[in-house]
Amino acid sequence: MPQLTVAARGDNLPTARERLPPYWALFGRGHLRWTTVGILSGVCAGTAGFLIHMLLPKALVNQGTAVTFSFGLSSLVYFASIPGKGFTEFLMEIIGRRWTIAYALAGSLPGLFLMLMSHRAGQYATGVMVAGALITGFTVLSAFAATRVYLSEQFPTALRGRGQPFGASFGRPFAGVLAPLLMVPHTGSPTIFFGTIFVVVAIGAFIPLVFGRETVGQLEVVTEGVPALA
Repeated sequence: MPQLTVAARGDNLPTARERLPPYWALFGRGHLRWTTVGILSGVCAGTAGFLIHMLLPKALVNQGTAVTFSFGLSSLVYFASIPGKGFTEFLMEIIGRRWTIAYALAGSLPGLFLMLMSHRAGQYATGVMVAGALITGFTVLSAFAATRVYLSEQFPTALRGRGQPFGASFGRPFAGVLAPLLMVPHTGSPTIFFGTIFVVVAIGAFIPLVFGRETVGQLEVVTEGVPALA
C-alpha cells in the first residue's frame, strides 16, 4: 500500500478539535464493566507496586534487617524490573494483555512467598530474600507495562481520552495512599506485610481473566457484534 502523506490528503484537514464525550459515558451501558475491570487490574498491581516502592525499606529495617542491606535489596528490586518491563512488553504482544497481566502478578507469588518466609530460613535468609526480590521485581513491578495499555484499551477511541486518565487517577488514591497508610503500622510483621501483598496480587491475577476480555489495541473491532454485558 502507498504511504499516507499530508499532500495526499489534500486541503480538507479538520481544524476544529473533536469534542470528548462526558465522563458519565464511562459508566454507561456497555462500558461500566470494562471500566471496572481496567481500574481493578491497575489497582491490584499498583497496590503491590506502591507498597514495595514506599514501604519495603522501612519494612525490612523494622523486621531486623540492616539499613545497608535494606537499601541494597530495594535497589535490586528496581534493577530487576528493568529487563522485566522489556519482557512484559514483548510478551503482551505474543499472548495478549490479559494473560500477560496474569503472568506478571501470579508470577510474583513465588517471590513474595520467599520474602515472606526468609526470616525462617536461618543462615540462608539473605539468599532467600534476594531470590524473592529478584522474582518480584521482574514480575509484578514490571506489570505496569501491560496494565496501563490494558486500561487504555478498555475504551473505544472516542472515549479513551476520558477513560484512561480517569481510570489511572481513580486507582491512585487507594493503591498509592490508602493501602500504604493502612500498612504502615504492620511493616514490622513479615506475615502481614508480605502476606497482604501476596493476597492482593493473587486476586489481581485473575480479574482480567475471569471478568475481562482481550483488546489487542482494537476495541472497536473486538466488540463489533458483541452484545453489551454491562
